[in-house]
Amino acid sequence: MNMFGSGRTVADVAVDITVECVDQNGQRHEIDTVLGYRRTDPYAVSMTFVTGDGSLVWTFGRDLLSRGTLAPNGDGDVAVFPGIDGHGRAVVNIELSSPDGHLLLEARAESVAEFISRTTEVVPEGHESEHLDVDQLIAELLAS
Repeated sequence: MNMFGSGRTVADVAVDITVECVDQNGQRHEIDTVLGYRRTDPYAVSMTFVTGDGSLVWTFGRDLLSRGTLAPNGDGDVAVFPGIDGHGRAVVNIELSSPDGHLLLEARAESVAEFISRTTEVVPEGHESEHLDVDQLIAELLAS
């Protein structure tokens, strides 16, 4: 699932990383990014791209990111799969797709692993439902 937004969200875990964007011509561009996780949204992680024009936020499943570090995972808007960069370093590839375009990102595997580890310290895998406020979720849905 993807969600666009502006600004940063308050996160229990926030890790600044630089990802490499690979454009259609194979050119690489570095993008400052913040991986975020909130206990109040325990199934999701956010990826905030920090640009001169503001921030762009994508939100998708923590499980998708975690599983994608080991083997290809996901289809549709977000796909995650392990790889090796041109310098022989382990990376996590994150493919984002929307009606507006397609983006392939490479993040250092150790940075992603550190982020996932920190999220599981906040909410262990398998215990997400204990942190989900269903009443709040229903109230937000009805207010929309």
